[in-house]
Amino acid sequence: MIGSSVVLRTRSWIVLCLGMLTAGSPAALAAECPGHPDALGTSRTLVVDPREHPLIGTMQYRETLPLKDHEVVLTFDDGPIPKYSNQVLKILADECIKATFFIVGNQAKANPEGVRKLVAAGHTVGTHSMDHPLTFDRMPIEKAEAEINGGIEWTAAAMTDPSQLAPFFRIPGLMRAEGLENHLISRGLQVWSADFPADDWRHVSSDRVYQLAIQRLEAKGKGILLLHDIQARTVAALPKIIRDLKARGYRIVHVVPASPERPATPTTQVEWLLHPPTETTPIARWPRVPHFVFTQTRTLPAPALADLNAQPEHQSLLPRRSKGQIDLASTLPVPGRDLFAIPEGSVEVLMSTTSSRRAATRLAMAAERPHPAKDKAAQGRGAKGKTAKLHGRRTAQAAPAAADHAAQPVDIVPKSTAAKSAAANGAASKGVPPRPTRVASLKKRA
Repeated sequence: MIGSSVVLRTRSWIVLCLGMLTAGSPAALAAECPGHPDALGTSRTLVVDPREHPLIGTMQYRETLPLKDHEVVLTFDDGPIPKYSNQVLKILADECIKATFFIVGNQAKANPEGVRKLVAAGHTVGTHSMDHPLTFDRMPIEKAEAEINGGIEWTAAAMTDPSQLAPFFRIPGLMRAEGLENHLISRGLQVWSADFPADDWRHVSSDRVYQLAIQRLEAKGKGILLLHDIQARTVAALPKIIRDLKARGYRIVHVVPASPERPATPTTQVEWLLHPPTETTPIARWPRVPHFVFTQTRTLPAPALADLNAQPEHQSLLPRRSKGQIDLASTLPVPGRDLFAIPEGSVEVLMSTTSSRRAATRLAMAAERPHPAKDKAAQGRGAKGKTAKLHGRRTAQAAPAAADHAAQPVDIVPKSTAAKSAAANGAASKGVPPRPTRVASLKKRA
């Protein structure tokens, strides 16, 4: 009996372990998609609060959804149009994939049944304006508000339960504007951009749509994919996109808004970045240069006694001052502006700019060099002085011979002196003042 009970307990533990392993295997996800054992499925549901992170999508904003590596969120714009939207809905249902649809108000007005099908299939439904204008970036806020309200009203009217409308909004053409974004945020709407598009609104082939979707997803590793459920090329490319997502190990995430009954998924701030920084990547957040504000007072504070770290026992040695003297000495006058003024055209001003340094240098060198005209005048005066000295010597040598034949008195000046006087008189006639003749020196020489 004891042995049999041990065997039974052992078998039960084995069965329980196998059941847990099966529940965690990909086959368990496939079991949620009846008739499609190889379906990609939806890996998890992400609950977000639009008020905490109002702008998402790295094509335009800093933040995106807090996805893990190899997680993808599928989004579709501009529907519903029965011809193509129903085919997209069938492809997603066969793979048990949940996506997010941004509805145009006019399409919901024309095809309310298509909106109800999306809600019944469990997809998230947001809005995409009333008429899908591509002028939101320059539209007056009053007109933009009318477009936003129209899309919300007609999409909600198409639903059986209007409370199922998600507060998600995607601007048509991603034509963002700051005023528009502030208006949407004030209304509690989360603005969705994308992390990468597949360009399926362009005139390209379905193969090109498939290639762009996979290439851009591989480049980022995760993110929000932007598609359109009103294009034939999107319908043709979607099965191949899903097949490659499955082959490359990607997982689908379904996004829903938070509510009082369904709180937001706990996340950290850094998870809302596409590529969060790691500990091995240095990040420097240096403080910005402060903007100083200067006072308008006309006095500057002077150091007080407390600023000098004076000891109390030493304060008695300082002279006593009255209250008026203390107030007068506590401030110093502001220096005048002319103290720092530099005259225009001075060497200092010219040297302050690179283009004027050569001109300032030439001016300084010219001030130090003597003037050429003055040099010539000085040389002329030197030559005249030498000539006069030579002439004086010759006259002195000839003076004794002339003294025997002269009838003049002894104190009469010799010939050389007369020549100098004549020269002086001639210079005086030309306007040059005559040099005085020293008679006493001439008498002593004779």
